[in-house]
Amino acid sequence: MLTTLVRVIRYGVKNFLRNGSLSAATVAVMLLALSFFLGLIIFRFITITTLDAIKDKIDISVYFKLSAPEDEILRIKRSLEGLEQVKGIVYVSRDDALATFKQKHQNDAAAQALDELSDNPFLPSLNVKANDPSEYSNIASYLENESFNSVIAKVTFAQNQIVIERLTNIIETANRSGLALTFVFSIIAILVAFNTIWLAMYSNREEIGIMRLVGASNPYIRGPYIVEGIIYGIVAALLSIVIAVPIVLIAGPWAEKITADVSLETYFFTNIFKLVFYQLLFGVVLGGLSSFIAIRRYLKV
Repeated sequence: MLTTLVRVIRYGVKNFLRNGSLSAATVAVMLLALSFFLGLIIFRFITITTLDAIKDKIDISVYFKLSAPEDEILRIKRSLEGLEQVKGIVYVSRDDALATFKQKHQNDAAAQALDELSDNPFLPSLNVKANDPSEYSNIASYLENESFNSVIAKVTFAQNQIVIERLTNIIETANRSGLALTFVFSIIAILVAFNTIWLAMYSNREEIGIMRLVGASNPYIRGPYIVEGIIYGIVAALLSIVIAVPIVLIAGPWAEKITADVSLETYFFTNIFKLVFYQLLFGVVLGGLSSFIAIRRYLKV
C-alpha cells in the first residue's frame, strides 16, 4: 500500500513537471481565484473592524429643557439604564458641554463669540449608547413617552442611523461582489485545470491503455492525476500568500490612515498560519475537484 502511494505521488509530480506551460497556466488561473479568496478574507476583516469602530462612536443624544431639574434628568438616566438595549449612558451637564466645546474650538472664532455671551447656551444631555445600532429606534420610542415631554427638548438619532444603514449596505454589497468574483474565478480555475488534466490524460492515453491491459485499477490510474491537481492548488495557495506579504506591507499604512482602528499588518501576520491553512484547503479542494471531474469523465469515454 505504501509503495503504491509513493508511486502515485511520484507519477503525479512527474506529470506536473512534464506539462510545463499548461501547468503554469493552470497555476496562474488558480492563483487569481485564491488571491480573490484571500483578499475577501482580509477585506472582511477590514470592513468588520471599521464598522465596529463606527458603531462604537455612534450614540443617541437626548437634550433636556433648561427648566428640567437635574434630579429628573438623573431619574430618566436610571430608567434608561434598566433597558436591555442600552450599553451605557453618559450625563453631560451644561457646564461640561460648554467646557468641551471651548476645548475643541479654543483657536476658533466660535469660542471667542461664546465668551461674549452672558449665559451658557448649551442644554444638558444624555449620550446613550446601544448594544446594537438596530436598537436605537426602540430606545428613541421609549423616550417618546408622554411623561418625558415636559423635560426633554429633543432626541437625535436619525442621522446616525442613516449613516450606519448606508455603510452596512455598502459593505454587504462589496462582500457579495467579492464572493461573486471568487466564485467566477474558481469556476474558471476548475475548467482550466480540467482541460489540463484532460490533455495530460489524452497525451498519455497509450500509457493508460497499457496500464489497463496489465490489470491496473481505476483508482491507481486516477491517483497521479488527482495528485497533479492537488499540486496545482498547493503551489497556487503558497504563491498567493507570498504575493500577499508585500501588498499587505504596502497597503497597511494606507489602511491605518483611512481608519486608525485597522491594523492590517498585525492581523495578517498574527493570523498567517490560519490564512495559509485556508488557502491550502481551498487550493487542494479546487485542484482535486477539477482533476477528479476530468478523470471521471475521461475514464467513462
